[in-house]
Amino acid sequence: MVRKGQGQGPGSGGSVRAAKRTEVRLPELVAWEGGGLEPDGDYDGVEFADLDLGGQEGIGARFMDCAVRRCALDEAGLAKARILDSVLEGVRGVGTDLSGASLRDVELVEARLGGVQLHGAVLERVVVRGGKIDYLNLRKARLKDVVFEGCVLVEPDFAGAVLERVEFRDCTLRGADFHGARMTDVDLREAAELGIARGVDALAGAVISPAQLYDLAPALAAQLGLRVVP
Repeated sequence: MVRKGQGQGPGSGGSVRAAKRTEVRLPELVAWEGGGLEPDGDYDGVEFADLDLGGQEGIGARFMDCAVRRCALDEAGLAKARILDSVLEGVRGVGTDLSGASLRDVELVEARLGGVQLHGAVLERVVVRGGKIDYLNLRKARLKDVVFEGCVLVEPDFAGAVLERVEFRDCTLRGADFHGARMTDVDLREAAELGIARGVDALAGAVISPAQLYDLAPALAAQLGLRVVP
């Protein structure tokens, strides 16, 4: 069961619409005792805990009211999977394939991931809290009511993505690529670190703080073809 509510962050003051945060409340779960994941598998009310799911193929699988805790996801094939009303906590791995997946009402907590493929995915009412994700690929993904909170994102790729009501709270972004992204009500003001490698021109539709504007001034000037000469 999921309780949904309007976010109460800085965007609730009217200048930018806040993300609608989700709070996942799971029913009593049954421990997973099966074998490997299966393509187009259907998992409902299941807890996957302390398992090595690396290299397994769950393409097109559906996870509903599930918990995935402290599992290894190296090279796991989860393209086009549907993850609904679920919690992923303490997962780790490199090269997890979630391309074209759908995540709705999901909490991703304290993840340690690298090279996660989420290009073309749809994320709605998702909270990414804590942890570190390197080289997150969200190219051409659609994000709506997504909150990145207290996490570190190293060289995340949002190129060509559509972001609506997305918040970055106490979140570190290093070398972010927003080239060709489209933004509506994207709140960057509380980002602990805002490093943009490409796509500063795509920030139309986002809000930043005065201090962030100062930090981004060189990149903005370069985008406009301005030379700043003392």
